[in-house]
Amino acid sequence: MQTDMNAPLLARRGSDTSELLARHLGGPVIGIIGSGDFSRSLAIRLLAGGFRVVVGSRDPNRVPSGLFPEGVELRSQREAVDSADRVVFAALYPEHYDTLVGLREQLAGKVLVDVSNATRLNSGERSNAERLAELFPKSRVVKGFNVVSAWALQAGAHDGSRQVLICGDCSDSKAAVQQLARRLGFSPVDLGGLCASRDIEEAPLLLFPSWGGPLLACFTLFLFFYGYNFVRQILLPYLDKEKNNFYQLPLLTVNETLPAVALVTLAAVYLPGLVAAVFQLGRGTKYKRFPDWLDHWLCCRKQLGLLSFLCAVLHAVYSMCLALRKGAGQAVQNAANGQVTIDQVEAGVENSWAEQQVWRSDLYLSCGILGLGVLSLLAVTSLPSVGNALNWREFTFVQSGLGYAALTLSIMHTLFFGWDFAFSPASYPYHLAPVYLLALILPCIVLVGRLFLALPCLMSRLAKIRRGWESARHRPPAEGSPPGICGDA
Repeated sequence: MQTDMNAPLLARRGSDTSELLARHLGGPVIGIIGSGDFSRSLAIRLLAGGFRVVVGSRDPNRVPSGLFPEGVELRSQREAVDSADRVVFAALYPEHYDTLVGLREQLAGKVLVDVSNATRLNSGERSNAERLAELFPKSRVVKGFNVVSAWALQAGAHDGSRQVLICGDCSDSKAAVQQLARRLGFSPVDLGGLCASRDIEEAPLLLFPSWGGPLLACFTLFLFFYGYNFVRQILLPYLDKEKNNFYQLPLLTVNETLPAVALVTLAAVYLPGLVAAVFQLGRGTKYKRFPDWLDHWLCCRKQLGLLSFLCAVLHAVYSMCLALRKGAGQAVQNAANGQVTIDQVEAGVENSWAEQQVWRSDLYLSCGILGLGVLSLLAVTSLPSVGNALNWREFTFVQSGLGYAALTLSIMHTLFFGWDFAFSPASYPYHLAPVYLLALILPCIVLVGRLFLALPCLMSRLAKIRRGWESARHRPPAEGSPPGICGDA
């Protein structure tokens, strides 16, 4: 009995052209209708995969010489279809499908792979593949390879997780296209019948579909904290005392906004996990679905974490720029005075050493550096190539254990920054609190909630629920058991 590896990839159909090519190259013949960029890239990849390729053009004489590599036969569309053993790629725009009607008989019984994409989202119209299947009822239309770019075809599937989405109504035809995709180094994914072709055709048009909500949330937080800083530090002083602080807008105000956004966004990564645990404890089961908003929030945690890391990195860069700007300004002042700073001269201070301030600044900087380092580790392990190398326990330790460590270090970084400012009346101009105090509210709630759920009584019950245990109200008692008693699952 032949194994899948020993079985021929594609069924052979006799034709004079196929026999000539078989003697010359020795592999199955794949036909491609169309001579554009995608057709050329596909031909290069098929040729490298050991297939014989025949490209069909409406006018082969108009195709420049050297456009296709040596070994690719460039012929008319009819000759390309006749030469193909079983699989023919339709690599042309959907508006030209009608020009192929004259090839119905030649395409009968062959696998016709549609590689086209939709032109707009949610059009409500039939997919290109369904139109092609209607035009060629005797052919077996399979949707596939449209999510792979021409560059990826030429370069080869260096990424082992490169997926090719495939759908079709004939299982044998889909199997042939799937095996072909594997031979080319890609990972085929069967999405069912041809009715799924609309979703596959719209897939290349989606722009970061899982990033919309996290980006909107992060941008909203940025606008809120930036606007709050603008009103508190720039607008109200200008209206009240005509003090011009507008120079702070491009650098200082942004640098005060970014850490607040990073801290709140990082807290938003771990808050839905706590809310889900509360739901499970309250329900006494894990088999009830979470609300849609919570389900969506749980699925966006990776994106929120990466956005938090981005804001933290930008905050570090802005802080270094501010330090350089202040240092340069101080050097200019010292050069002008020829000695210590102007402030020290006016105050009559010879030694500006303040141990308390040094401790505060050193602890503040140390926690910030450590927090950014742990966040960097979280960002790296979120990459598929790195995360796939970790087992589940390692991944959970990094993303959960070290994640809470990063959150704790970030909170300490903020607290050390304002440990004395928070108690000074001067920190509340116009009765408005500093922005870092507002940014601490949600992270502190998350940290306290995590500590609360770590209590042995709650932690043990939650562990039992997640292992399948249910409270008595969710299933009938075992036969012979008194009412209200339910054993562990």
